[in-house]
Amino acid sequence: MRILYVAIDQTVPGTTGGSIHVRAVAEGLASRGHDVHVLTQPAPSGSFPQGAVHWHAMAPPFGLRQLRMGRAGAVRALAGTLRPQVIIERYYNFGGESVGAAQRIAAPLVLEVNAPIVDYPGSSKARLDRALLVEPLRRWREWQCRAASLIVTPSASIVPASVPREKILEIEWGADTERFRPGVAGHVPFVRREGETVAVFAGAFRSWHGAIHLVEAIARLRARGRRDIAAVLIGDGPELAHVRQAATGLEGVTVTGALAHEQLPASLAAADVGVAPFDVQAHAPLALDFYWSPLKIFEYMAAGLPVVAPDIPRLRRIVGHEREGLLYDASNPDGLAAAIERLAVRAPGSTPSLRAALGAAARERAVREFGWDVHCRKLEEALRRCVS
Repeated sequence: MRILYVAIDQTVPGTTGGSIHVRAVAEGLASRGHDVHVLTQPAPSGSFPQGAVHWHAMAPPFGLRQLRMGRAGAVRALAGTLRPQVIIERYYNFGGESVGAAQRIAAPLVLEVNAPIVDYPGSSKARLDRALLVEPLRRWREWQCRAASLIVTPSASIVPASVPREKILEIEWGADTERFRPGVAGHVPFVRREGETVAVFAGAFRSWHGAIHLVEAIARLRARGRRDIAAVLIGDGPELAHVRQAATGLEGVTVTGALAHEQLPASLAAADVGVAPFDVQAHAPLALDFYWSPLKIFEYMAAGLPVVAPDIPRLRRIVGHEREGLLYDASNPDGLAAAIERLAVRAPGSTPSLRAALGAAARERAVREFGWDVHCRKLEEALRRCVS
């Protein structure tokens, strides 16, 4: 199939989840023999990745994703030239720039939905929409859904109830299980002491990602004498300065800042435990559902790390408690620290063999269920049904 993938508010290559997703899906579909063309923004270097994917530079007007529809004509023109058999658009509330292109060439449109289409309870956007009487924002979103032949999402709960269930493909994100694996060599931006257990956080420093909770957990462990447990926090975002400040003067915590995604496999392989301390109370849209497909968790698992995460229904489906990791009660102030301590070398009632067993099970499940190759195989099957 010739596929046009429209993701003009993303930058490739990049370190954000969206950037990694776009590149992984494009390269995964290309590796399966498809002719993949991607509209996206190049990195500041101006260079796209080498390989089988055809990258086309396009950004929203003035770099504002709210103005994506301003590129509808350019998308339509490129689609007219390429004549793709299917168009995939990365959904955004003010998007829809591919709808006219798909209709003009009679190609199925696939919406890749990773953020809520429906409004969460108490949404200020919903109040504004209702104040405008005709609810233009809701109508625009639902118009995009009607125009789509298929909606691909980690959670059907963020799609309007009016969308027929057979039009929705629920599918997880993934990890590159060839690159992320135990024992990967490479530069590691932290130093570990002999006999130390290292817990790692890698991802976006936003309030609901909960990086600060890992720092607080290490402070608790240090206060009770656990000097053999350390933490490394990798990434960037609005909470980074807050996390750095909290870690100032706290022995055993390293905050690296952003790393190129290519550096992550070796960094994870050098750690012992992968921590995903999500704080669902800190992000109002999560009242709908924990709708993310958490990239960090899949990469931890692929690297052979047991996962420590809050015990919420969505994450239970990804990480089995005491099977691929440990899930803790986020309402317990000591929950995260206790879970990490249980996986430490000198943890009472535990041994490194527990950590090794959980890590091995996590790796096996990541390869079986959560690789990008698995994601792309399932996506390919759905695309073929759309074009048949």
